[in-house]
Amino acid sequence: MESINKPLILSCSPHLHSRYTTEKAMRDVGLALIPAVAAAVFYFGFRALLVILVSIASAMAAEYACRRIMHRGNTLFDGSAILTGGLLAMCLPPGIPLWAAVLGSVSAIVIGKQVFGGLGQNIFNPAHIGRAILLASFPVYMTTWVPTVGSSVDAVTMATPLALLKAGAMDQLPSLWQMFVGQIPGSLGETSALALILGGLYLIYKGHVDWRIPASYLGTVFVLTALFGMIKGFGMAYPFMQLCSGGLMIGAFFMATDWVTSPITVRGRVIFGLGLGLLTSLIRLFGGLSEGVCYSILIMNILTPIIDRYTKGRIFGRAK
Repeated sequence: MESINKPLILSCSPHLHSRYTTEKAMRDVGLALIPAVAAAVFYFGFRALLVILVSIASAMAAEYACRRIMHRGNTLFDGSAILTGGLLAMCLPPGIPLWAAVLGSVSAIVIGKQVFGGLGQNIFNPAHIGRAILLASFPVYMTTWVPTVGSSVDAVTMATPLALLKAGAMDQLPSLWQMFVGQIPGSLGETSALALILGGLYLIYKGHVDWRIPASYLGTVFVLTALFGMIKGFGMAYPFMQLCSGGLMIGAFFMATDWVTSPITVRGRVIFGLGLGLLTSLIRLFGGLSEGVCYSILIMNILTPIIDRYTKGRIFGRAK
């Protein structure tokens, strides 16, 4: 039998490769955001689109400048900077000054991503880093809500459904249907729960998102707020209104499921979602802020390495 000499190829892990590249994955997430972007433009007009475009352009400029200054390869067109700017924009009020949107995008890229080494090495969700910086620095701009198109309510005195839930003003809340489809004031990506659910289901279908994180996150918030609502006598509509208000839906499907900052094990992802739900509920129900999604995700990002460490499987060939 004729011997065949083939060279032995040595390579570093991973040895299993997916047909998805970073660019394709980022493109799918961008496609999943289209329903929410369309809803934001529909309810808030051209101003919403302007905020989104400015945030994306600022994120791309910051990415390019950082990579040049740090003498690293150009990653501008892998889609991550575009996605970071877009996600941050969806966390901003439509009436925010454009310079604040620029500052938030630059902070998200520089502080939330590039100082750690770039894509895949950041420990916090970059978009929420940008939002947290803006919320701490300019709380008035971040909590001034523009009414939806066709409304005559004053934007300065307008309260979001989440603020009304916090105050227990159940009689002043819009209908559950209005909250579900997005006919409410809020940030660009915090209005239409329907649009965000459609995008989230698309990501689950494409395999980019593990359903366990949003399911355990939303389920925990529902159970805890339902118990609170029963004690306060708010009725069973209360937990559904909690799910449809604020940044919970975009946080559950697009932020908490970030591949870099969420656990890699199945048990870890469930624990991660449970922790998110607990923290969000505690902040919403008992904290000084009406919203708790952003800070809950950032706190759980810190715990991700610990969760991975204690939920990893047994290594074959090594004693327990």
